[in-house]
Amino acid sequence: MRIFASNDVIAKSRYWYFLQKLHKVKKASGEIVALNRISEAHPTKVKNFGMWIRYESRSGVHNMYKEYRDVSRVGAVETMYQDLAARHRARFRSIHILKVVELAKTEDVKRQYIRQFLTADLKFPLPHRVQKSANLYSPKRPTTYY
Repeated sequence: MRIFASNDVIAKSRYWYFLQKLHKVKKASGEIVALNRISEAHPTKVKNFGMWIRYESRSGVHNMYKEYRDVSRVGAVETMYQDLAARHRARFRSIHILKVVELAKTEDVKRQYIRQFLTADLKFPLPHRVQKSANLYSPKRPTTYY
């Protein structure tokens, strides 16, 4: 079981929460043997992640599939928590991560807001450039748009 939490105490608490939903096990009859932090194999490569999420809102329980682009799985999950808090007012305790998958092929990406970054000739235009001048006073106003 892979748990995403900010510290060890929250990770253990979430582990017992999900284990009680899967099996009929109490804390008294179980034991946590090891707690390992999983590091990223390639921490400088940008990857696409797909997440299956189940969260409780004020109106009910919703299932969701979302895609994020980040250098690590943990960073993508943090982005997901911030995104759900902003867009849906979902709290950390009401979000259950069902599955996180790294999308290796570009055909696996479903969402357009992630697919737009997968083009080969990707360029980011800089429309508002301020040109530096050696002169202290200029006879005309500077133009910042091209």
